[in-house]
Amino acid sequence: MSKPIVAIIGKPNVGKSTFFNYIVGSRISIVEDTPGVTRDRVYGESNWRGKNFTLIDTGGIEPENGDVILSQMRLQANIAIDIADVILFLTDIRQGVTAADEEIALMLKKSKKPVVLVCNKADHYQKFENDKYEFYRLGLGDPMPVSASNAQGIGDVLDAVYEKFPKQEDEQEEEERIKVAVIGKPNVGKSSLINKILGENRNIVSDIAGTTRDAIDSYFENENGKYTFIDTAGIRRKSKVTEKIEKYSVMRSILAIERADVCLMLIDANEGVTDQDAKIAGEAHEAGKGIIIVVNKWDEYEKDTGTLEQYKKDIYQKLAYLSYAPILFISAKTGQRVGKLFGMINEVAANHAKRITTSQLNQVINEAIAIVQPPTDKGKRLKIFYGTQGSTKPPTFVIFVNKKDLFHFSYERYLVNHIRKEFGLVGTPIRIIVREKLEKDVL
Repeated sequence: MSKPIVAIIGKPNVGKSTFFNYIVGSRISIVEDTPGVTRDRVYGESNWRGKNFTLIDTGGIEPENGDVILSQMRLQANIAIDIADVILFLTDIRQGVTAADEEIALMLKKSKKPVVLVCNKADHYQKFENDKYEFYRLGLGDPMPVSASNAQGIGDVLDAVYEKFPKQEDEQEEEERIKVAVIGKPNVGKSSLINKILGENRNIVSDIAGTTRDAIDSYFENENGKYTFIDTAGIRRKSKVTEKIEKYSVMRSILAIERADVCLMLIDANEGVTDQDAKIAGEAHEAGKGIIIVVNKWDEYEKDTGTLEQYKKDIYQKLAYLSYAPILFISAKTGQRVGKLFGMINEVAANHAKRITTSQLNQVINEAIAIVQPPTDKGKRLKIFYGTQGSTKPPTFVIFVNKKDLFHFSYERYLVNHIRKEFGLVGTPIRIIVREKLEKDVL
């Protein structure tokens, strides 16, 4: 059976993200005093009394509003309610029951889902003890005063949630999934691509650059395999990062890259590779992640004979360090070639985690040395004794030599390219660690 899902619902600025962050044990949700900061559903994993569960933080629900973002926040909260097994309804005990609380309570009653009513911001329990009784009129059971910022009363709330979990005979651990981060500058189509893959309105999609502020996970499974897609906030240039919230988003995107096995680097076909694209791709490359370059909005680009090949050449020229990354031209809007992503993701993920035996590696290294002799300096020649694979994700090889200073970058690049070609390591960086060893110590 899958893990229970708990959704945190409430109007903006009642402390949902603070509550969420405390339970999952890390600062996954952005916490600011600005209403409406958390606009998409954000997933986290936690455990209480030996029971694993998934927690969803949502954008606050506002009463009917014409604002496009607020209306979509409401839609996202509705989706979270639909998929949740238990709902945590957070209110503000200092404000008392508001019209927005009453409207949310009505939504929750219609959902017929188990609800735990929480009155947050009760920092001094004795002071607010009598204020909780007002919340009984919401008709959702006993209100539970807590202080998320001070971690008071949260254990009691989790006990109440635990009692409402669906009864399961046994729990299967989540199977290994390929973690795929969708990265790129704002408004390049990251959320549109994930929505097309999932077939649901999973992320807020609008023409306002920077709409997705949080990195959020989507679980997906098809005949190709099982995946976790991580939609990241678009990384802006530092000069454009003026809000504190935007700075959090840049950090969140970098952390999302760190969590991923494979990064889909989205580029706008109409704009080509920009300096900002190079910066974002560089983050994924330096982190040692598998990378696929995805050119989006290809349906909008005017094409002629040879356009595609020329476009590829331009990309590799501007992103020379990503010469190992395959390129796919798609349209997230129409779904053109989106289905081809899965085969490429599987191949790149497999290469990223590939392990090569020491004997196979040394055979290839010896072949490379026979073709191109190692360099010399002042009459001293580089000797490569042997190599072994130290780790995976990315494939990392330890090469033992007589003198590190003789192992020039150009020869390292030659060796990497030869290893890549022989073992078909498409889409993944290859790391080389050079260590000195005395010749008499070589067996």
